Amino acid sequence: MSTPHNEAKIGEIAKTVIMPGDPLRAKYIAENFLNDYKLVNSIRGMFAYTGFYNGKEITVMAHGMGMASVGIYSYELYKVYGVENIIRIGSCGAYLPELKLFDIVLSNRAYTEGTYALTFSNDNCYLAEASKILNDIIIKTAEENNISILVGDTACCDVFDPYSTNFEKFFERTPKEIDLISGEMEAFALFYNAKHFGKKASCLMSVVDSKFIDTIATTEERQTGLNNMIKLALDSSLKIN
Repeated sequence: MSTPHNEAKIGEIAKTVIMPGDPLRAKYIAENFLNDYKLVNSIRGMFAYTGFYNGKEITVMAHGMGMASVGIYSYELYKVYGVENIIRIGSCGAYLPELKLFDIVLSNRAYTEGTYALTFSNDNCYLAEASKILNDIIIKTAEENNISILVGDTACCDVFDPYSTNFEKFFERTPKEIDLISGEMEAFALFYNAKHFGKKASCLMSVVDSKFIDTIATTEERQTGLNNMIKLALDSSLKIN
């Protein structure tokens, strides 16, 4: 059985999936970190590879950009393919001056102004939580590997925030109890789908731009400069039951 968006056969997707946004990053991870990997999906160029990392079967699959895209792929992975755990590894913009390029952020909660939950299940929800179990594993793995990460609330936007005409208005509208440290475009839908299906999801991000930094990471730097985050996600996957 497959879906309109995924040609993988049942059994070709591992229980734990690492999900970058960029299909070429999925290819990079498979080629540089997995053994005995196999391309199991190429529909719409959304590459998925299943292989082994230190003896454990892992799937690496791209999810594209935005909540609609990650919503489709994570929904099908959880519902059709029986995936239990998804760790999104992506890029983010920093909202704190202390965050530098390629610093790693772990989302605790994702806040959105979008209508994903409302459309999906008539739920007027704007805040979705990551899996505490997965986050605790990632935090412990980071400590063991001497990798610094910042954990906090993150924004999940429908617009690439540098393109917003006045993004400061977004911060003014954000509820006071939410303390945003970075922004991206997918985590809310992923967390919401995980909750809906009783599964687990986390979101690791590397900083690639910031209003406090003049430089922006190039495409090449984004492709190869995120290895600490990739390795952290893969090493964490070894501890997931």
